[in-house]
Amino acid sequence: MTIARLIQGRSTEVLSCTAETPVRDAVALLAERRIGALPVFNGQAIAGIFSERDVVYGLQREGGALLNRAVGEVMTAPAITVSPETAVLEALGLMTRRRIRHLPVETGGRIVAFVSIGDLVKYRIDGIQSEAEALRSYIQSA
Repeated sequence: MTIARLIQGRSTEVLSCTAETPVRDAVALLAERRIGALPVFNGQAIAGIFSERDVVYGLQREGGALLNRAVGEVMTAPAITVSPETAVLEALGLMTRRRIRHLPVETGGRIVAFVSIGDLVKYRIDGIQSEAEALRSYIQSA
């Protein structure tokens, strides 16, 4: 299964911020929407990812002064992206190897979705449960 199929039917709105957005405002958006990360744009191009980890590391380093900085100064860059044609298991492997939890889905230079490791793990668990049910049915009918 591909990322395209996983995101099929989702809203095309991707919450994001710009590199100039104050960290304070980006943190408020993360908390308000109960999300873990935002893609960060510099014009039309993706510049990086701003995540909870960036906040934690920044607070440890700078304390409360972090909140007055621009997201572009503390985000994780460059952003690692995938295409809609990327296999879900390939994306999951990429996230595991790179120790990241969010991937922008990019096509034609445009971000069309933002997937989390939770999205991919849910897909994997659903697949395993379906396989287990199929095996149970097969065993019972034999």
